Amino acid sequence: MPTENAPKRMVYCVKLKQTLEGLSEPPFDGHPLGQRIYENVSKQAWAQWVDHMKMIMNEYRLNLGTREAQEFLLKQMEIYFFGDGVALPADYVPPAV
Repeated sequence: MPTENAPKRMVYCVKLKQTLEGLSEPPFDGHPLGQRIYENVSKQAWAQWVDHMKMIMNEYRLNLGTREAQEFLLKQMEIYFFGDGVALPADYVPPAV
């Protein structure tokens, strides 16, 4: 585990197109997508994904206790980071600010 004074691990973030601080560990231990994210996604982009993931889970009313919901979310994650980005659900209305 890195100490506070240890140099930060930097990655070229595929989402934000710049070199930024990387994640401290792969998000899914032993999963190829987790390793790919660890090597290519910054902490900042991961935080943006977490917010986006919450919206997806709510809008699609996903039950992550099911394999289908887990696979759907993994596919959305792969598209979000390594594809053309994800489309918002058809009837999604952003919260008023």
